[in-house]
Amino acid sequence: MKDITERRRGETSRRDVEEKRSWSALAVRLGARALVRPRLAIDLLRLAWSFRARDWYRRLPFLPLPPREYVRWRMFTAYGDEDAVPPLDDVIRFARWRRETMGL
Repeated sequence: MKDITERRRGETSRRDVEEKRSWSALAVRLGARALVRPRLAIDLLRLAWSFRARDWYRRLPFLPLPPREYVRWRMFTAYGDEDAVPPLDDVIRFARWRRETMGL
C-alpha cells in the first residue's frame, strides 16, 4: 500500500512540474530550436513582431511585447485557461501555419 501511495505522489509531482511551465522556459526552448532551424527563427521573429503592442516604444520597458490582457485572452480562447503557457509544438506549428497561409 505504501508503494502505491508513493508512486501516486511521484506521478502528481511530475504532473505539477508539467503544469508549471513558464513563458521564460518556453522562450528558451524556442530559442534553442531556432538556433538549429534558421527558417523557424525567421517565422518566430515575425510572429513575435506581429503580437507587439502599439506604441511599445513609448512605454517602459521599451520592448515590443504584447499586451498582457491580449495574451491572457488568447490563452483562454485556445486552452481554456488564462494562465496557460502553450506547448512548444503548438507555437512552432502556429508560426509555420502563419507563414504558409499568409505568405509571410
